[in-house]
Amino acid sequence: MRRIARSTLQTASNLVFFAIIGTAILAATYFLTHEKIVESEKAEKLKLITQITPTTLYDNDIMQDTLSISTDPLLGNDGETLAYRARLNGEPSAVVLEAIAPDGYSGKIALILAVKANGELAGVRVVTHKETPGLGDYIELPKNPWIKSFDGKSREAYKDADWKVKKDGGQFDYMAGATITPRAIVKAVNKALQYFSANRDKLFAPNTSSPDKGKLGEVKGEKHESQ
Repeated sequence: MRRIARSTLQTASNLVFFAIIGTAILAATYFLTHEKIVESEKAEKLKLITQITPTTLYDNDIMQDTLSISTDPLLGNDGETLAYRARLNGEPSAVVLEAIAPDGYSGKIALILAVKANGELAGVRVVTHKETPGLGDYIELPKNPWIKSFDGKSREAYKDADWKVKKDGGQFDYMAGATITPRAIVKAVNKALQYFSANRDKLFAPNTSSPDKGKLGEVKGEKHESQ
């Protein structure tokens, strides 16, 4: 019995020792790579923002002129996100918003879109998705120009009935055999434009300190009926 107890104690001690070592390694790896991952994500986001927000639209530091956005059903965000404000000669020019299309074929589709001060879309890009390879690839710009079909569109020019794929009577093309994915994105973009219209003044409110970097504000979403 003593041998069994001693063996059991030794095994438990070994497990605890390796658990501590493993935790230490994971913690060290996190601290060593976390900053690099954050910088990489920031660089990727900046790349997308640059794609959809032409430099001719702003002369401020768009990555520093930000506003904290609380959860809102029109954006589909589960937590706070950031809005990036573009200003030209001190005047509002465009805002970059993050949105989620929750009803993609394989789950959520993360989007980033730039809306000009007049409500017109400067561009839309897909940040992440889990759509079926092949069928869902065409929502990615490097593989298909479909996402650029949003350029220049607005709720002023397109009414709610137009913000659908052509199969549903709307104005947007889709790939045969893959209707769910574009349908989800078109719906999400339309809702994001509704959010912009309802919160335009708050989104472009001047910072309280410097022209480029101020205290992060918060835009409280209002309740809206689904379209």
